[in-house]
Amino acid sequence: MLTIDSRLDVMNRLGRAMADPTRSRILLTLLQRPAYPAELARDLELTRPNVSNHLACLRDCGLAVAVPQGRQTRYEIADPHLSRVLTALVDVTLAVNENAPCLDPACSAPGCRSTGVEA
Repeated sequence: MLTIDSRLDVMNRLGRAMADPTRSRILLTLLQRPAYPAELARDLELTRPNVSNHLACLRDCGLAVAVPQGRQTRYEIADPHLSRVLTALVDVTLAVNENAPCLDPACSAPGCRSTGVEA
């Protein structure tokens, strides 16, 4: 059973992971596809040690997992549910702009400004 303390721990881990712009960039990349540290370093123009340190934090926070593949390790979002939630969190945060229309034509949230057009 989740307690207030365990929920607080989860919120703190999530906040810590997402508070750093580099970790956020890595998370956004992993939301698109699994990746190897060397790919992340190249694509995000970071050093490999920097990427490795940030991936360790994302693992420790429970957001990413390392999947051994022979002599390499691939990283991906820890759970498909987490992918949906992180994507929704970004979308909802963007929708806080009161002038931006909602992209979900089926949205039933009170006060929603739905576009009526599918994204």
